[in-house]
Amino acid sequence: MSGAGEQPLGIDELLTRVRERYRRIEPGEAFRAARAGEALLVDIRYAALRERDGVIPGALVVERNELEWRLDPVGSHRVPEAIGHDLRIVVICNEGYASSLAAASLHQLGLHRATDLIGGFQAWKSAGLPVTP
Repeated sequence: MSGAGEQPLGIDELLTRVRERYRRIEPGEAFRAARAGEALLVDIRYAALRERDGVIPGALVVERNELEWRLDPVGSHRVPEAIGHDLRIVVICNEGYASSLAAASLHQLGLHRATDLIGGFQAWKSAGLPVTP
């Protein structure tokens, strides 16, 4: 939020600032971490994109508008996977933009290991990683 006399941030500057707060990861690293049980992949894409392009096997699907409620480990609407603030969460959107803002929001809830996937689902798919229809 900008104060009196400050210019508001544009989305590009906001993304740059948000992404400086944590280390984003590439698809291969996310795949290995999830396979080893070291990370929870969270797909925030809306249903039409999942239906069109498929899903990542094992990823938890939580649409963006429910993300904070479902992943807050102390929240009354949390999913069973939301086991604590130390959980490593990799947020995945379609191309890696909305996921950056979502990861920043999770950091505000104390989920300090939250990150997002560089390039999103499209980068995952392009890397030849598993996708199911």
